[in-house]
Amino acid sequence: MVKGVNFIALRDEGDPVELASRYASEGADEITFLDIGAAPEHRATMLDVVRRTASEVFVPLTVGGGIRSPDDMKAALRAGADKVSVNTAAVKDPSLLEACSSRFGRQCVVLAIDARRVNAGPFDGSWEVVVVGGRERTGIDVVEWARRGVELGAGEILLTSMDRDGTQDGYDLDLISLITESVEVPVIASGGAGSPADFVAAVSAGADAVLAASLFHREQMTIADAKYALAAAGFPVRTAA
Repeated sequence: MVKGVNFIALRDEGDPVELASRYASEGADEITFLDIGAAPEHRATMLDVVRRTASEVFVPLTVGGGIRSPDDMKAALRAGADKVSVNTAAVKDPSLLEACSSRFGRQCVVLAIDARRVNAGPFDGSWEVVVVGGRERTGIDVVEWARRGVELGAGEILLTSMDRDGTQDGYDLDLISLITESVEVPVIASGGAGSPADFVAAVSAGADAVLAASLFHREQMTIADAKYALAAAGFPVRTAA
Protein backbone atom coordinates (compact mmCIF):
# COMPACT_ATOMS: atom_id res chain seq x y z
CA MET A 1 0.00 0.00 0.00
CA VAL A 2 1.38 3.40 -0.98
CA LYS A 3 0.27 7.02 -0.65
CA GLY A 4 1.69 10.25 -1.98
CA VAL A 5 0.81 13.88 -2.59
CA ASN A 6 -0.62 14.99 -5.95
CA PHE A 7 0.02 11.43 -7.25
CA ILE A 8 3.81 11.64 -6.61
CA ALA A 9 6.33 11.11 -3.76
CA LEU A 10 4.77 7.75 -2.92
CA ARG A 11 5.63 6.13 0.39
CA ASP A 12 5.02 2.65 1.72
CA GLU A 13 2.04 2.52 4.07
CA GLY A 14 1.89 -1.20 4.82
CA ASP A 15 0.30 -4.42 3.61
CA PRO A 16 -2.94 -3.81 1.66
CA VAL A 17 -4.66 -6.97 2.88
CA GLU A 18 -3.93 -6.26 6.54
CA LEU A 19 -5.04 -2.65 6.23
CA ALA A 20 -8.23 -3.52 4.35
CA SER A 21 -9.15 -6.05 7.02
CA ARG A 22 -8.51 -3.52 9.76
CA TYR A 23 -10.59 -0.82 8.10
CA ALA A 24 -13.49 -3.18 7.51
CA SER A 25 -13.48 -4.20 11.18
CA GLU A 26 -13.36 -0.52 12.19
CA GLY A 27 -16.53 0.27 10.25
CA ALA A 28 -15.55 1.14 6.69
CA ASP A 29 -18.58 0.74 4.42
CA GLU A 30 -16.47 -0.13 1.39
CA ILE A 31 -12.85 -0.77 0.50
CA THR A 32 -11.35 0.64 -2.70
CA PHE A 33 -8.21 -1.04 -4.03
CA LEU A 34 -6.55 0.91 -6.86
CA ASP A 35 -3.42 -0.55 -8.43
CA ILE A 36 -1.92 2.79 -9.46
CA GLY A 37 1.10 1.20 -11.13
CA ALA A 38 -0.87 -1.03 -13.50
CA ALA A 39 -1.57 1.56 -16.22
CA PRO A 40 1.87 3.20 -16.42
CA GLU A 41 3.57 -0.19 -16.17
CA HIS A 42 1.27 -1.67 -18.84
CA ARG A 43 0.26 -4.65 -16.75
CA ALA A 44 -2.89 -6.14 -15.27
CA THR A 45 -4.17 -5.63 -11.73
CA MET A 46 -2.47 -7.81 -9.11
CA LEU A 47 -5.27 -10.34 -8.76
CA ASP A 48 -3.55 -12.29 -6.00
CA VAL A 49 -3.86 -9.24 -3.74
CA VAL A 50 -7.53 -8.90 -4.74
CA ARG A 51 -8.18 -12.55 -3.87
CA ARG A 52 -6.48 -12.28 -0.49
CA THR A 53 -8.31 -9.05 0.29
CA ALA A 54 -11.69 -10.49 -0.71
CA SER A 55 -11.11 -13.49 1.55
CA GLU A 56 -10.53 -11.20 4.54
CA VAL A 57 -13.00 -8.38 3.90
CA PHE A 58 -16.77 -8.71 4.01
CA VAL A 59 -17.81 -5.25 2.87
CA PRO A 60 -18.07 -4.27 -0.82
CA LEU A 61 -14.69 -4.23 -2.57
CA THR A 62 -13.99 -1.98 -5.56
CA VAL A 63 -10.93 -2.84 -7.63
CA GLY A 64 -9.25 -0.71 -10.29
CA GLY A 65 -6.04 -0.33 -12.24
CA GLY A 66 -5.03 -2.14 -15.41
CA ILE A 67 -8.60 -2.94 -16.51
CA ARG A 68 -8.48 -2.74 -20.31
CA SER A 69 -11.17 -5.17 -21.49
CA PRO A 70 -14.34 -6.96 -20.38
CA ASP A 71 -12.20 -10.04 -19.76
CA ASP A 72 -10.03 -8.03 -17.36
CA MET A 73 -13.17 -6.96 -15.54
CA LYS A 74 -14.38 -10.55 -15.43
CA ALA A 75 -11.06 -11.64 -13.91
CA ALA A 76 -11.32 -8.96 -11.20
CA LEU A 77 -14.91 -9.94 -10.39
CA ARG A 78 -13.98 -13.62 -10.25
CA ALA A 79 -11.11 -12.73 -7.91
CA GLY A 80 -13.62 -11.25 -5.48
CA ALA A 81 -14.31 -7.66 -6.51
CA ASP A 82 -17.87 -6.41 -6.15
CA LYS A 83 -17.28 -3.44 -8.44
CA VAL A 84 -14.55 -2.67 -10.95
CA SER A 85 -13.11 0.75 -11.67
CA VAL A 86 -11.88 1.83 -15.11
CA ASN A 87 -9.97 4.99 -15.86
CA THR A 88 -7.18 5.33 -18.45
CA ALA A 89 -8.43 2.56 -20.74
CA ALA A 90 -11.94 4.03 -20.80
CA VAL A 91 -10.62 7.45 -21.83
CA LYS A 92 -8.61 5.87 -24.64
CA ASP A 93 -11.54 3.66 -25.71
CA PRO A 94 -14.91 4.81 -24.31
CA SER A 95 -16.65 1.76 -25.81
CA LEU A 96 -15.08 -0.21 -22.93
CA LEU A 97 -17.71 1.22 -20.59
CA GLU A 98 -20.53 0.14 -22.85
CA ALA A 99 -19.06 -3.34 -23.35
CA CYS A 100 -18.52 -3.90 -19.63
CA SER A 101 -21.90 -2.59 -18.54
CA SER A 102 -23.77 -4.66 -21.12
CA ARG A 103 -21.90 -7.78 -20.05
CA PHE A 104 -21.87 -7.38 -16.27
CA GLY A 105 -24.42 -4.66 -15.50
CA ARG A 106 -23.75 -1.00 -14.81
CA GLN A 107 -24.08 -1.59 -11.05
CA CYS A 108 -20.52 -2.93 -10.96
CA VAL A 109 -18.92 -0.50 -13.44
CA VAL A 110 -17.20 2.45 -11.76
CA LEU A 111 -15.75 5.27 -13.84
CA ALA A 112 -12.72 6.68 -12.03
CA ILE A 113 -11.99 10.26 -13.03
CA ASP A 114 -8.77 11.99 -12.04
CA ALA A 115 -9.27 15.74 -12.41
CA ARG A 116 -6.77 18.59 -12.39
CA ARG A 117 -7.73 22.25 -12.29
CA VAL A 118 -6.50 24.27 -15.24
CA ASN A 119 -5.53 27.90 -14.80
CA ALA A 120 -4.69 28.80 -18.39
CA GLY A 121 -5.80 28.08 -21.94
CA PRO A 122 -9.20 26.77 -23.07
CA PHE A 123 -9.86 25.04 -19.74
CA ASP A 124 -9.03 28.07 -17.58
CA GLY A 125 -11.07 27.90 -14.40
CA SER A 126 -12.32 24.37 -15.05
CA TRP A 127 -10.99 20.84 -14.68
CA GLU A 128 -9.28 18.56 -17.17
CA VAL A 129 -9.20 14.76 -17.12
CA VAL A 130 -5.73 13.31 -16.55
CA VAL A 131 -4.75 9.66 -17.03
CA VAL A 132 -1.89 7.17 -16.50
CA GLY A 133 -1.68 8.02 -12.81
CA GLY A 134 -1.82 11.76 -13.48
CA ARG A 135 1.06 11.64 -15.94
CA GLU A 136 -0.85 12.52 -19.10
CA ARG A 137 -3.23 15.37 -19.95
CA THR A 138 -6.15 14.50 -22.20
CA GLY A 139 -7.69 17.81 -23.24
CA ILE A 140 -11.06 16.45 -22.05
CA ASP A 141 -13.34 18.54 -19.83
CA VAL A 142 -14.29 16.70 -16.64
CA VAL A 143 -18.01 17.44 -16.85
CA GLU A 144 -18.16 16.37 -20.49
CA TRP A 145 -16.43 13.09 -19.68
CA ALA A 146 -18.54 12.36 -16.60
CA ARG A 147 -21.76 12.81 -18.56
CA ARG A 148 -20.54 10.70 -21.45
CA GLY A 149 -19.27 7.98 -19.14
CA VAL A 150 -22.68 7.67 -17.50
CA GLU A 151 -24.40 7.60 -20.90
CA LEU A 152 -22.10 4.74 -21.93
CA GLY A 153 -22.90 2.67 -18.86
CA ALA A 154 -20.96 3.78 -15.78
CA GLY A 155 -23.09 3.19 -12.70
CA GLU A 156 -20.91 5.19 -10.34
CA ILE A 157 -18.15 7.81 -10.49
CA LEU A 158 -15.03 7.85 -8.34
CA LEU A 159 -13.96 11.48 -8.53
CA THR A 160 -10.40 12.32 -7.44
CA SER A 161 -8.98 15.81 -7.28
CA MET A 162 -5.34 15.48 -8.29
CA ASP A 163 -4.69 18.95 -6.85
CA ARG A 164 -5.94 17.94 -3.41
CA ASP A 165 -4.67 14.33 -3.36
CA GLY A 166 -2.69 13.69 -0.19
CA THR A 167 -2.61 17.37 0.81
CA GLN A 168 -5.16 17.08 3.65
CA ASP A 169 -6.38 20.56 2.67
CA GLY A 170 -9.97 19.40 2.26
CA TYR A 171 -11.91 18.03 -0.70
CA ASP A 172 -12.37 20.18 -3.80
CA LEU A 173 -15.94 21.21 -3.04
CA ASP A 174 -16.40 23.17 -6.27
CA LEU A 175 -15.45 20.10 -8.30
CA ILE A 176 -17.74 17.85 -6.27
CA SER A 177 -20.70 20.19 -6.71
CA LEU A 178 -20.07 20.54 -10.43
CA ILE A 179 -20.04 16.79 -11.07
CA THR A 180 -22.87 15.80 -8.75
CA GLU A 181 -25.10 18.41 -10.39
CA SER A 182 -24.18 17.04 -13.83
CA VAL A 183 -24.85 13.30 -13.42
CA GLU A 184 -27.53 11.15 -11.79
CA VAL A 185 -25.34 8.29 -10.56
CA PRO A 186 -23.59 8.08 -7.17
CA VAL A 187 -20.36 10.10 -6.91
CA ILE A 188 -17.57 9.17 -4.49
CA ALA A 189 -15.36 12.13 -3.55
CA SER A 190 -11.64 11.51 -3.18
CA GLY A 191 -8.57 13.61 -2.55
CA GLY A 192 -7.86 16.04 0.28
CA ALA A 193 -9.47 14.71 3.47
CA GLY A 194 -7.72 16.24 6.47
CA SER A 195 -10.29 16.25 9.27
CA PRO A 196 -13.75 14.91 10.16
CA ALA A 197 -15.20 18.25 9.07
CA ASP A 198 -13.91 17.67 5.54
CA PHE A 199 -16.10 14.57 5.19
CA VAL A 200 -19.14 16.59 6.22
CA ALA A 201 -18.27 19.36 3.77
CA ALA A 202 -17.90 16.90 0.87
CA VAL A 203 -21.26 15.24 1.53
CA SER A 204 -22.87 18.66 1.97
CA ALA A 205 -21.44 19.59 -1.45
CA GLY A 206 -23.28 16.64 -3.01
CA ALA A 207 -21.01 13.61 -2.67
CA ASP A 208 -22.81 10.32 -2.07
CA ALA A 209 -19.75 8.85 -0.37
CA VAL A 210 -16.30 9.97 0.75
CA LEU A 211 -13.01 8.16 0.28
CA ALA A 212 -9.85 8.74 2.31
CA ALA A 213 -6.47 7.06 2.51
CA SER A 214 -3.52 8.76 4.19
CA LEU A 215 -5.55 9.92 7.21
CA PHE A 216 -6.39 6.33 8.04
CA HIS A 217 -3.11 4.76 6.91
CA ARG A 218 -1.17 7.05 9.25
CA GLU A 219 -3.74 6.79 12.06
CA GLN A 220 -4.31 10.55 12.18
CA MET A 221 -8.01 9.86 12.69
CA THR A 222 -10.33 6.87 12.71
CA ILE A 223 -13.27 5.85 10.57
CA ALA A 224 -15.39 6.30 13.69
CA ASP A 225 -14.29 9.96 13.89
CA ALA A 226 -15.55 10.55 10.35
CA LYS A 227 -18.84 8.77 11.00
CA TYR A 228 -19.51 10.59 14.24
CA ALA A 229 -19.01 13.91 12.46
CA LEU A 230 -21.36 12.91 9.65
CA ALA A 231 -24.00 11.67 12.08
CA ALA A 232 -23.73 14.86 14.13
CA ALA A 233 -24.32 16.85 10.94
CA GLY A 234 -27.52 14.92 10.33
CA PHE A 235 -26.35 12.47 7.67
CA PRO A 236 -27.44 8.83 8.06
CA VAL A 237 -24.41 6.55 8.44
CA ARG A 238 -23.84 2.95 9.46
CA THR A 239 -22.52 2.85 13.01
CA ALA A 240 -18.74 2.44 13.18
CA ALA A 241 -17.25 -0.48 15.08
